[in-house]
Amino acid sequence: MMIRGMGSALPARVVTNADFEKRLDTSDEWIRTRSGIRERRFVEPGQNTLTLAVGAARAALENAGMSAQDLDLIVVATCTPAYPLPSTACFLQAELGCRHIPAFDMSAACSGFVYGLVTAVSLQQTGHYRNVLVVGAETMSAITDFEDRSTCVLLGDGAGAAILGPADNDVSGLYDQALGADGTGAKLIWIAAGGSAEPASEKTVNERLHYMKMKGREVYKFAVTKMQEVLAAAVERAGISIHDVKLVVPHQSNLRIIESAAEKLGLPEDKVAVNIDRYGNTSAASIPLALDEAWRAGRVSRGDWVLLAGFGGGLTWGTALLRL
Repeated sequence: MMIRGMGSALPARVVTNADFEKRLDTSDEWIRTRSGIRERRFVEPGQNTLTLAVGAARAALENAGMSAQDLDLIVVATCTPAYPLPSTACFLQAELGCRHIPAFDMSAACSGFVYGLVTAVSLQQTGHYRNVLVVGAETMSAITDFEDRSTCVLLGDGAGAAILGPADNDVSGLYDQALGADGTGAKLIWIAAGGSAEPASEKTVNERLHYMKMKGREVYKFAVTKMQEVLAAAVERAGISIHDVKLVVPHQSNLRIIESAAEKLGLPEDKVAVNIDRYGNTSAASIPLALDEAWRAGRVSRGDWVLLAGFGGGLTWGTALLRL
C-alpha cells in the first residue's frame, strides 16, 4: 500500500477570534492561550460535509493522476454526515461519477480518518480492492452551540482525502496500526438528541440537545496522556525510534496537547504537523488536512516514516505508522 494522492477542501469563510469577541464574553488572548487557535473556517449556505468531501476527493484524484473510474472503494470518516440516511459516502460516489463500488461512512469522531485508513488497508489486503479513497470530512459548525463559549471557539469545517493504491516500491506501506476505544467516556463528547434514543422533538430543540456537548477538562486530561502514550507505543512496536519519524501528524484538538506530547517525546517543532492555529478542530478532517499540507509543501517524501495519531469522541484513539 502507498498513498498515491492527497487533497483537501476548505470553506472560503474565515472566522477569527475577533469575530467571537463581538458576540461572546471571550477574547483573542483567552482563546489563543488555551487552544492555540487564531481562526477557523465555516461553511456558507450551500456548503456541507458532502460538498467538502467532493472537493477534497477531486483534488486527491488530480494529485494522483487518476479518475473516479479508477476507484474500487470509498470510505468517509465523519461525525457530521450530510444526511442521517444514507451514508455521505454513497452521495460522494454518485457526485464523483464512480462505478457501483462499495461506499460507506465510518463514525469514530476525531479518530475517524485513522480508523478509516486502517480499515481501507485491511480491505485492500483481501485483494478485492485496488484503489481506495479515504476521506475525513466535517461540518462542525452544524453541531456547534454558538452560545457555549467553551466549545464554539474550538471547532472548524473542512475535508481531507487520501487515495491508497498498490505500492510501486519495496518500502511503502502501513507498518503498524492500533485502534482503541473506551465507551465509558462516551458522554464526555456527545450529542444527546437526534438519534433513536432521543428523537427530535420540540423539547430537544428547546433544550439545545442537538448540539455537541463536551466536558473539556476531562477530555483534555484524556488526550494529553493518550497522545504521548500511543505515539511511544507505535514506534516501539515497529522497532524504530521516534527520531526516525520524519513527521508526526496528530489530531488538531489543542496546541497545548500537541506541544506537551512533543516535548515529552523530544520531538522538535519541525517534526510535528500543526495547523490548528488556522483551522481549529476539524475532527476527522484534521489529520488528512495536515498531511495534505505537508505532502504538498514537500515536508515529506517517498520512503519517509510518517506517524498519524487521532483521539477524541467515543472515547476513541488510533495510530497508523506509514512509510510513504
